[in-house]
Amino acid sequence: MKEFNKLFPNKQAVIIFSLYIILFVFQGVFVTASKTENGGYDYNTTLVVFLSEVLKIFISATLYSLKKENKPHIFKAIAANYNLLLLYFIPSLLYCFYNNLAFINLSHYDPTSYYILLQFRVVLTALLFQFLFSKKLTLMQWISLGILTLGCMIKNFDAASIQSKEDKDVWSQIFNIYFLSINFQNFCSCLAGTYNEYILKTKGLNVDIFLQNVFMYLNSVICNLFILMYKGELITIFKDMESLADVIVILIIVNSAIVGIVTSFFLKNLNSILKTYASALELIITAVVCYILFHIVITGFTILSICLVSIAVAMYFKNPVNNMTVPDEKDRKPLLEIVSK
Repeated sequence: MKEFNKLFPNKQAVIIFSLYIILFVFQGVFVTASKTENGGYDYNTTLVVFLSEVLKIFISATLYSLKKENKPHIFKAIAANYNLLLLYFIPSLLYCFYNNLAFINLSHYDPTSYYILLQFRVVLTALLFQFLFSKKLTLMQWISLGILTLGCMIKNFDAASIQSKEDKDVWSQIFNIYFLSINFQNFCSCLAGTYNEYILKTKGLNVDIFLQNVFMYLNSVICNLFILMYKGELITIFKDMESLADVIVILIIVNSAIVGIVTSFFLKNLNSILKTYASALELIITAVVCYILFHIVITGFTILSICLVSIAVAMYFKNPVNNMTVPDEKDRKPLLEIVSK
């Protein structure tokens, strides 16, 4: 019970943790359901991400305005906290890359393989968490992370063999462009999540969370606009809107928007380390759901990976990281101070 209270300080934290897992499982299922027979998409994925960010701004701005306590108008609040707005450009850009890469990588991996391969981010997240929050993990926590990584490696060989049964060169399947792509996605997720948590618990500690969400998603919209311009799709944006008139695509946009807002509450009330373990739990549920809905086979490698991940999660739950501890101003790393100015 003591460990549980340390892991989840209140009932709200339990709800946020559960919602985060459920919504991400839905996202993987929706994106998979929207794929064509050849594994691609018949809609503009960048536009979907862009519209999702716009919806996040609308929801966050509305919720900020609905709060009844005395506070400045949203435009005055943005002007008064412009430094925080600039800080949010870093995680916004990284999340922009992450969201767009999700569509690319899900088109080359089944959802179970995709989520397991994403678990490589746990070790990188732990390293970044230690750096940003000046907090060392215990030996048991590192062992747990090691077991989790081992589970990911086992599934990685499984994913490679599934992708090309005729190709005997397993290593060429592992170290291909999509493996590099998913690891860059991992890096974006790790740095964006830990830095976002740092802002929420330090620089933005006394700023309304919905206003901070507006900062995040306003920057995200700008980043996605540049991606649309780079891909030459900005001039066809209205034509591409027609391809989004599908229930599954609409669900992807709406679910992604809700996921983004829930994630901000997750990082505010919990931490980046627990977020990676929540993501690991997604793969267990995703494997079962995709087997039922899409008849994606659960192989022996997948079962072994899920077992290892389950053991790692159980070990961490016995010895979790303190959720709310942040370093004193004098203890923060010089690099963070430079970035945050």
